[in-house]
Amino acid sequence: MDHIKITGAHEGCLKNISLEIPKHKLVVFTGLSGSGKSTLLVDVLFQECQRQYLEAMSFQGIQKPKVERIQGASPAIVISQTDANKNIRSTVGTQTDLYTDLRMIFEKLGVRSCPHCSAIISSADCKEETEKNGSDFHVYMYCSECGRRMDKITRTYFSFNTKEGACPTCDGLGKMHMIKRDYAVDETLTLEDGAVRYWEKQYGRYQTSVLYKAFAHYSLPIPIDIPVHQFSSMQKTILYEGVEGDTVKQAYPDLNAPENAASGKFEGVLPILWRRLSEKGGDVSKLSAYFDVTECPDCKGERLCKLSRSITVNGTRLPELSFFSLEKLHRWITELTDSLSEQQLASVNAYLLDIKTKLGRLINVGLGYLSLDRQTISLSGGELQRLRLAAALDSDLSGVIYILDEPTAGLHPQDTAGLMTILKKLRDLGNTVLVIEHDVDVMESADYIIDMGPGSGRYGGEIIAAGTLEDLKQQKDSVTGSYLRSPVPGKTVFRKAAGSIQIENADKFNLKQVSVSLPIGCLTSVTGPSGSGKSTLVFEVLAKGLPDFENNRVSGTNQFDRIIKIEQSAIAKMKRSNTATYSEVYTDIRSVFANTQAARKAGLSAKHFSFNTPGGRCENCEGLGYVDNNMLFFANTDVVCPVCGGMQFQSSVLAVKYRGVSIKDVLDLSVDEAREIFTEHPKIADTLTLLQDVGLGYLLLGQPLTTLSGGECQRLKLARELTGSRLGKHSLYLMDEPTTGLHPKDVEHFLVLLNRLADNGNTVVVVEHNQQMIRNSDWVIDLGPAGGDRGGYIIFEGTPEELKRSGCGYTAKFM
Repeated sequence: MDHIKITGAHEGCLKNISLEIPKHKLVVFTGLSGSGKSTLLVDVLFQECQRQYLEAMSFQGIQKPKVERIQGASPAIVISQTDANKNIRSTVGTQTDLYTDLRMIFEKLGVRSCPHCSAIISSADCKEETEKNGSDFHVYMYCSECGRRMDKITRTYFSFNTKEGACPTCDGLGKMHMIKRDYAVDETLTLEDGAVRYWEKQYGRYQTSVLYKAFAHYSLPIPIDIPVHQFSSMQKTILYEGVEGDTVKQAYPDLNAPENAASGKFEGVLPILWRRLSEKGGDVSKLSAYFDVTECPDCKGERLCKLSRSITVNGTRLPELSFFSLEKLHRWITELTDSLSEQQLASVNAYLLDIKTKLGRLINVGLGYLSLDRQTISLSGGELQRLRLAAALDSDLSGVIYILDEPTAGLHPQDTAGLMTILKKLRDLGNTVLVIEHDVDVMESADYIIDMGPGSGRYGGEIIAAGTLEDLKQQKDSVTGSYLRSPVPGKTVFRKAAGSIQIENADKFNLKQVSVSLPIGCLTSVTGPSGSGKSTLVFEVLAKGLPDFENNRVSGTNQFDRIIKIEQSAIAKMKRSNTATYSEVYTDIRSVFANTQAARKAGLSAKHFSFNTPGGRCENCEGLGYVDNNMLFFANTDVVCPVCGGMQFQSSVLAVKYRGVSIKDVLDLSVDEAREIFTEHPKIADTLTLLQDVGLGYLLLGQPLTTLSGGECQRLKLARELTGSRLGKHSLYLMDEPTTGLHPKDVEHFLVLLNRLADNGNTVVVVEHNQQMIRNSDWVIDLGPAGGDRGGYIIFEGTPEELKRSGCGYTAKFM
């Protein structure tokens, strides 16, 4: 069968669609954000391919998606933006196994000083011996000079994730954490007024009550409405260290600590923060306000113990290689290969070949600027996806369906061509490559394009056009075709700066003593190839906004009321958080329902209309509308709650209607639909309008954050930042590729909002590759000329028109 035939797909917003997708082709799916592309490819096609494949091997357990039939299915692989290893210890080197290969090379060829005769010896020249001690094996080697035995430094000693290899001071993290006590607790305030900054609302009241019970347990005064700085020494000790601290135990040797919270078992402000850091695996990004992170004083960030980090191969230590860019590492591997004797080459040739192959693929997908030491949690969605794509290329499989979700996210147009070459190679191996994309360059490279729409959310879910790029341009109903026929030109009139922010001699990471001026009151795009230093300049230097921060001088930020960072990983995605709760509009919606005559008559308050707290929700599913179905050997699935039938609330709550809709109906509305329902409530209407302005009008109010892309999360955060009184402030907005996931028509809509921000006196700085965004900016700062070691320079400063005319750098070339 030369095509995949989908019949009657009605999952999510899909309108019972049927279509044929050609096999062994590169097919692009495009359309407005929220038009159903991911639903069709991931929730329907991928799910059904997996189900059919496993059932063919007599495995049951994967739920059939809402589709009548899919013919011509094959084993499928999804490479999405949301797949990430959240472990703080996971790096590019460990994720790709490149670091494992290097550890093997250092085991085989490592040069060290003999602990007996001090001669410089190589593992390759020393005789090995393995002894069995009980169930363990220990490897020794004999010095090639003096003949005496010593421990062989094996691959285990070159891992920062083992006790043998890790620096004992920092446990292999390369960093040390210290709590900022002065920030965690504002001692000028009382506990009731929020002295402990991370004790919010109900949680703060709970912790304060437990603390006061602890004070009573030790017969200390209860300091209600007394500033913390007036606490006695012992009161402060219990507040900061908790009842299990050594100081408290020494002060009360004859008094046992409280056994539970009810009797005053208070954990302590500092232990709670340490516990939270531990629960996040050492990821300080969500707790950065409360921790100072400094380089380990012993290993200087190199992670390994003293002996392991001293061993060299071809004159270079392993930690030094970890800090090389992948492109530089490729050159080093080539030099090493040429320098080895025939005997040495034979012992490591398999590892060298594996490294060269993997590095070549990573460089081809535009990731040559990364280093092995780069933590995976710090990578963007596009970088993570390309990392997985490079790994997929290690396989010689054919007949596989590859599904990719916007693989060009975070990719400069210069690098897109390399990515398309790889996707075509996958296709030429006999695979079917299906790509969700808005990038016109990708569309031009496709064998076939399927356009979905005509709108977003409930207004999408249909196949609008299918064929070549030229076929799309002829389709009158295609939004994509309409844009391609007549793209909107960039601006020609630019705002005048109302001042400037000055950055001088920035040398963070790969920046080369960069000095640059950013105009105040304008929309500025910071551009350049992947890895050229854009995010470092904006988020590591400018966002700090502090004079003399790590030798980077930033001036002019004191003119702003706030500096607002809106990055890709801006939202902690929890299944109980959704569009309505995160945007904070749900609180006001619940109040509207609570104030109806029917609610007052039934004795229902606002809390009864919450699915997150007991009262009006269904307690069987705890307001989620579904329950976990344990599948043993398969991932758990969600099934509709048998008690409420997926309605989330008790019948008495569902009986209350506002303008003919229940609270459950509201959660099932899109932002666009809800805006029409709540038009008489200005606060709700304003928030929903902002969600529309950032291009999220298609989202359902009850849509869980776990289902949103990085770009959607970022725009949701932007909308929340703009609600209420926050709009009136003079702010500096720093955004990391906010157009990720946006169709060109959506970008036009989003630009209206950014221009409004600038017109109101705010300053907007975006890190971007999107040509529409660049052409419609007031000012462009282009970094380059390339990524990694070859980046970190300012290539151009000026208007988009001046950049285009300059022909200077890759960005100008593609404009």
